[in-house]
Amino acid sequence: MLAAYELIGNPSSVHAEGREARRLVEDARATLAAAVGALPRNVVFTSAGTEANALALSPGLRGPSGRPVERLLVSAIEHASVLAGGRFPADEIGQVRVTRSGVIDLDHLKALLSDGPPALVSIMAANNETGALQPAAEAAAIAHEARGLLHVDAIQALGKIPFDIKAMGADLATFSAHKISGPQGVGALVVAEGVAGLEPVLRGGGQELNRRAGTENVAGIAGFGAAVRIALQALPEDAERMATLRDRLEAGIRRVAGAIVFSNDVERLPNTVLFTAPGLKAETAVIGFDLEGVAVSSGSACSSGKVQPSHVLSAMGYDAAVAQGAVRLSLGWSTGPDDINRALEAWRKLGNTLLKG
Repeated sequence: MLAAYELIGNPSSVHAEGREARRLVEDARATLAAAVGALPRNVVFTSAGTEANALALSPGLRGPSGRPVERLLVSAIEHASVLAGGRFPADEIGQVRVTRSGVIDLDHLKALLSDGPPALVSIMAANNETGALQPAAEAAAIAHEARGLLHVDAIQALGKIPFDIKAMGADLATFSAHKISGPQGVGALVVAEGVAGLEPVLRGGGQELNRRAGTENVAGIAGFGAAVRIALQALPEDAERMATLRDRLEAGIRRVAGAIVFSNDVERLPNTVLFTAPGLKAETAVIGFDLEGVAVSSGSACSSGKVQPSHVLSAMGYDAAVAQGAVRLSLGWSTGPDDINRALEAWRKLGNTLLKG
């Protein structure tokens, strides 16, 4: 990224400086494409994962059947940028139920697809709060049988589990750099071969093959490519290391009476833990952990600092009291045993406060 900041050329310019900037963009495009089983020409860089999702959720998309999608079906545990529905009218958006474990109900998806015109189905590869992996390949098969398409929000999954858009059968997939220790404010949409009808959100110049206008963020995109290379080199060893630390963390969390670790009965990401305990308030937990030097969140970090009940847990059938007390703790490439010790000590202090209360 520092090398990219030294460049003065616009990547759309044909002079030498512009060509050098273009080379950095195209190198990153090829890196991301190779990492997710796509072709470089089908990678569209955006300002963030939210923009990538908005670009993907577009009425009129067409797959091999040639018939455009006319409605959108999203799971009830999606990120706010997907629940908002992109450019679909509100009355053309339906929600798919999830199980108590936080996994999409495929039977409900089948029922919704059987009644109505072709739909674009949008589900996460892995939930951003619970870490629960979703049956994306099965959902793709169900959507295609109903002449629909599947969009997968893979922002939380990239670099933590293997992802291949072609093997999964997904038609569109979205990613974000900062989830793999890349720069904030850089995302990407990957479109499978044979998908047509994608309409740009931003219009103007012909950047990104006319799919996203605006001068490319060269340094951010270069950082995205570098982060992808590093993350993929670390798989699967880093995932195994984080899973071991996560299991140790969860064992300590359960020492507080009545503590719950959500979605622990299904396959999850190796680095994500969502938990609570009777009487716990999320705002109290966030402050308590922070005072001990441990950064945790109450649900998604995309809620502008608000502490509010988790819509994910509500969709899973938990009542408001539980949803209001959920705390998410994520592990990363730099997390080590000492960090787990510090987190558990902070949790022990919070647990003692709950018992006294």
